[in-house]
Amino acid sequence: MSASAPVATYRLQFRNGMTFDRAAALVPYLKKLGISHLYASPVFAATRGSTHGYDVIDHNVFDPDLGGDEGFERLHAALDAAGLKLILDIVPNHMAASLENPWWRSVIEFGSDSEFADHFDIDWSRRLTLPVLGKPFDEALEAGEIRLALDRAHGCLALGYFDNLFPLNPNSYGFVAGSFPQASSFAGKDGWQAPFDGRIDDELERLSQDRSFLAALHKRQSWELTYWKDARKDLSYRRFFEVTGLVGLRVEDEAVFNDVHRLILNLVRSGRVDGLRVDHVDGLARPGEYLARLRAQMEAGQILLVEKILGPGEKLPADWGNVGTTGYEFIETLSGLLGETAGREAFRSAYEAFCSKSLNLPEEIRAAKELILRRNFEGELMRLAAIASEHAAKRQLPLQREALAAALAEIIIGFEVYRTYGEDEGLSCPDLAVLGNAVGSALAREEAEPQAIKFVTSLIHGEHEDRVFRARFQQLTGPVMAKAIEDTLFYRVNPFIALNEVGADPLGSEGGVDAFHAAMMEERPLGLLATGTHDTKRGEDARARLYALAEAPDIFSEAVSRWSRMNSSLRGDLGGHSLPEPDVEWLIYQALVGVWPSDEDLSGSVLSTLSERFFPYLEKALREAKLRTDWLEENPEYEAAVKSFATRLLSMDNQAFIEDFAATIRTFIAAGHINSLSQTMAKLTAPGIPDIYQGSEVLDLSLVDPDNRRPIDFATLEAWLDETTDLPDFNGSDTDGRIKQQMIARVLNARAQHPELFLAGDYVPLSISGPLASYHAAYLRVLGGQVALIVLTRLPLTRAVLSGVSDTVIDLGEGSGVFRHVLTGKSFHAERKVPLQAVLGNLPVAMAVRIERDD
Repeated sequence: MSASAPVATYRLQFRNGMTFDRAAALVPYLKKLGISHLYASPVFAATRGSTHGYDVIDHNVFDPDLGGDEGFERLHAALDAAGLKLILDIVPNHMAASLENPWWRSVIEFGSDSEFADHFDIDWSRRLTLPVLGKPFDEALEAGEIRLALDRAHGCLALGYFDNLFPLNPNSYGFVAGSFPQASSFAGKDGWQAPFDGRIDDELERLSQDRSFLAALHKRQSWELTYWKDARKDLSYRRFFEVTGLVGLRVEDEAVFNDVHRLILNLVRSGRVDGLRVDHVDGLARPGEYLARLRAQMEAGQILLVEKILGPGEKLPADWGNVGTTGYEFIETLSGLLGETAGREAFRSAYEAFCSKSLNLPEEIRAAKELILRRNFEGELMRLAAIASEHAAKRQLPLQREALAAALAEIIIGFEVYRTYGEDEGLSCPDLAVLGNAVGSALAREEAEPQAIKFVTSLIHGEHEDRVFRARFQQLTGPVMAKAIEDTLFYRVNPFIALNEVGADPLGSEGGVDAFHAAMMEERPLGLLATGTHDTKRGEDARARLYALAEAPDIFSEAVSRWSRMNSSLRGDLGGHSLPEPDVEWLIYQALVGVWPSDEDLSGSVLSTLSERFFPYLEKALREAKLRTDWLEENPEYEAAVKSFATRLLSMDNQAFIEDFAATIRTFIAAGHINSLSQTMAKLTAPGIPDIYQGSEVLDLSLVDPDNRRPIDFATLEAWLDETTDLPDFNGSDTDGRIKQQMIARVLNARAQHPELFLAGDYVPLSISGPLASYHAAYLRVLGGQVALIVLTRLPLTRAVLSGVSDTVIDLGEGSGVFRHVLTGKSFHAERKVPLQAVLGNLPVAMAVRIERDD
């Protein structure tokens, strides 16, 4: 094994108290856990107070708040001494559209004359829009919120809006000078200067009272201040999704690429960084070219990963080469293995009955996409339509912009994956199939002009030599899909929320053991195996617990009806409507199942802590659904009514419900512990690189961010790992995740002793026969004479009431011999057909390495 060969990654979220030095102090713990690579969130300079680091202001400076250059070197030294490597999360798609960003500040001040004007994806046919106002410009001006100010820190004049000082273009200084009572000027600004003393403050205050002067000065800038709500329909730069505070970068330009990656590539070449994770690769204009350029600067053994959500049956483009994903698709595969397929359908029926409505998922998907595209991305859609209109006019085709916009909308709504990847060579065969299906769907609906659809399709194909149109189109389909599915549909359609996860197929995926085996045997680049990330909708153990619900949908649906009756007096009323509505109430109960405390202590303090975490989640769920309230148009009365219900629901005064809820879900909690161990064992032994999100080596019942980014009590985790020497017999409970943590440490350390077996070994499904065959999955990892046997338990709630374990056997094929159980250290001899009980013992999962083969 080379020094950098991966065993497992550990994702660490920097900021919020996590610095380079704190991370360095964790290295001994990570080493003992069996980690080979620390996988760091973005560590370069970001905006003040950033909680995540994706709002980069300087790609070539380590964030001083994390410890700067010296702190990074101390972290590197600690990792190097322990034999650990580092993977960095990098952000080539965007930077912060902030005055703290020197490149962006230069663009604001000097416009298209700035040396960084071409670094950002800006439409320079118009003024640069700055959507920072809380109201339209004229209203903000009339309210006295805009003023002329002197920015002493930067030595320039500026238009001030609250704490922001937007620098004036030097060409407009003469206009300001003409309004001063005496001829004077500012050094370095258009050849004139004035004293930097108190007198100028008085003059600036006087001029700030002249609304017409400020309006005229504003018009002379290369930028314009705009209302933040107008960004969705009128923005002069490409943004990250809907986030106007993040401006797109043009890394397809080699000079921009070099400027953005100067420090990053220095770290890679020097060996201080062993791998890169590319954030939001789908946002780039030319992802294939970008990855090839990046890979060319890296050593062959260094890891290159992309954050990429794969649609049903989708593979990474063939020309991307040795590039892996961050592993969202593995979560989807596990949901098929651990979630009872028939139970999912029963959940849907129960949900429809409780909500008194039929669920047409394809139409729900369409409605979500249409809302996002026509409202949230209206500007991007109309800009594409305008480009198409220009091409149509050149060819004297009678196609209006609205007709072309309708055609584009229908094609984008019909996309089944996030995007296509056509560059100079055009669309690949898989991309042509994706586009063909979308176009076929658009034509079949007959809601857009066929001629407009066909013309737009020709532009996407690149038949008219317009690479800009195709690039813009490809950069739009991904954000529409992400915002429509992940951040809209998955909050408004909630029959079984364990499936509402990043990377999941909203129409459901094939389930069962055979489907899991088939997915594991597919050829794929070496990528991560994730069960939880900073972007997942809930913690991995909350999801594992929810899988158990699908085994007994009748119990849950009957309980929801009972709880709804019990809590009827807690409901509010708004405009004659009882709140919360049935679909929201169903979501509340199901989400609470996932995060309910595992222990029996349901004191006021425990419920209070739960409420503090749950209420922000509920607010986010309501707004993301975009049905009755929204981030763009909040409905405070509605939100207050739903929050009031949740507050009283979790009050100690509501003891009857709390006791009933806790008693009802107790068996699901126990089954969830077994599902947790199974999904973790699968992650640790399947083809790929196991990835552990910070803190999830023990019980992770977190909700969506920011809940899943809470600080981790690493001192306790270290103590737990140190205190247990013998793995106890499993009694159906792992209330804090200590067994899970021990399992991870033992399996990863075993992986480290057989690295090539798990990195390059074959995945061999095993046949199981007997009464409990369908409740387990077994497979071998085989490389030459090396063999590892893995057994998982599934559907534990049902399995617990069945007998026949002694009559259930695993067919090892050619894998017989003497094995050592990694979790217990015990050895056993396995002939071709080995009893299930002999492998599992008292544990629900097993990994055993063959130490002697039968001749």
